[in-house]
Amino acid sequence: MDPKRTLYTDNDLLVVNKLAGELVVAAEKLTAADRGNLPLYDFLHKDNPGLRVVHRLDFGTSGVIVFARKAEVVKKIRDSKFEGWKKCYRMIVHGKLEAKTGTITKALPARTHDVMVEAVTHYRVLAVLGDYSFVETQIDTGRKHQIRQHMAGIHHPLVLDPLYGDPRRDRPFKKKFRYRKFFLHAFSLDFPHPVTGKMIHVEAPLPKAFDEALQKLRSRK
Repeated sequence: MDPKRTLYTDNDLLVVNKLAGELVVAAEKLTAADRGNLPLYDFLHKDNPGLRVVHRLDFGTSGVIVFARKAEVVKKIRDSKFEGWKKCYRMIVHGKLEAKTGTITKALPARTHDVMVEAVTHYRVLAVLGDYSFVETQIDTGRKHQIRQHMAGIHHPLVLDPLYGDPRRDRPFKKKFRYRKFFLHAFSLDFPHPVTGKMIHVEAPLPKAFDEALQKLRSRK
């Protein structure tokens, strides 16, 4: 792995920049295209035998992801219920949001799909780019597809989102720019070190394709 993808490392933690279209761990059901790709955990585990998964990012999401080097470290984090963690994501969505900042509070299905659970997303508009917006969100909860569902719920779905998006609105973007995948990036993470208690701040630069898409949108405003 490119050393530049390592965002933070010490005796207890390994924080890396996940690529979009990269599995964190092996999925139960892999497509033919996925079978040739070694999951990120498996790749890192070869050189870090005690490595443990702390949290996950969806297949199509890029950015900051944390691994623990020891079982007792991941246990401390999970026992704390991720208290003090501040996760910020950046994305491109359809439309111009009425408010520059806001909070979305809407229950979502639990991963078991048997109950609804609280979900809170705070958003901030970084730039309006014609018919699109560059948005940053901070999540208080980590539900499955939370950001994608919440943004779609306020009628500003992620551009090119195959599950919660709007194919009609995606069509001109796809035709104009030739992109095929949504842009959702775990840009930064602040969290207390599970052993020392010191606050850690890490940032992952936007992927090249994401940055290029922003530049193209800015040039046609």
